[in-house]
Amino acid sequence: MAEQKATNVYWHEGEVTRNDRANLLGQQGATLWFTGLSGSGKSTVAVELEKALLAKGKLSYRLDGDNVRLGINKNLGFSAEDRTENIRRVGEVSKLMADSGVLVLNSFISPYIQDRDQVRSLHEVANIPFIEVFVDCSLEEAEKRDPKGLYKKARAGEIKNFTGIDDPYEAPTNPEIHLHTDKMTLEEEVDAIVAALAELNLLTEPKA
Repeated sequence: MAEQKATNVYWHEGEVTRNDRANLLGQQGATLWFTGLSGSGKSTVAVELEKALLAKGKLSYRLDGDNVRLGINKNLGFSAEDRTENIRRVGEVSKLMADSGVLVLNSFISPYIQDRDQVRSLHEVANIPFIEVFVDCSLEEAEKRDPKGLYKKARAGEIKNFTGIDDPYEAPTNPEIHLHTDKMTLEEEVDAIVAALAELNLLTEPKA
């Protein structure tokens, strides 16, 4: 975990509770963490899920790897240390958003198990649901898709520290949701996630 450098700082509780916000929105917040290789379909699934949740009257928000690196994490590269800090920051932001009652959809390669587990621990300590979604796709298939041309550049040595080529990807061992994007249709993937959320009572009105 990141070291606390600032001293004499304390968490300031308010009088409006998480339950108050949940009752206002008619939903409980949670974090869905989509992890997988570049080109596996993380962002594609998250975009379609966001639309499906909106149709059900549920508020969600996507935090996408590239989008975040264009803003709050624009000062981070792709070294192991920077990847860890990238995921730490996103985990903290996601926890706050989920605490507000939003269903947060995070699409990040997040290649290291330890980093993902630290984000899970953040949520568990705060008693906020954390759902790891393994967007499983073989490296061969991901390279065939290569929507941004990144694998081609990595193979040519133009991109360093690229996950799956010269950096490792540590697959989840026990994700809450396991999607096989090289075998399932997009509709099947979204349906599987919606079904899992329903089973976790995240699509029903919260108890007062």
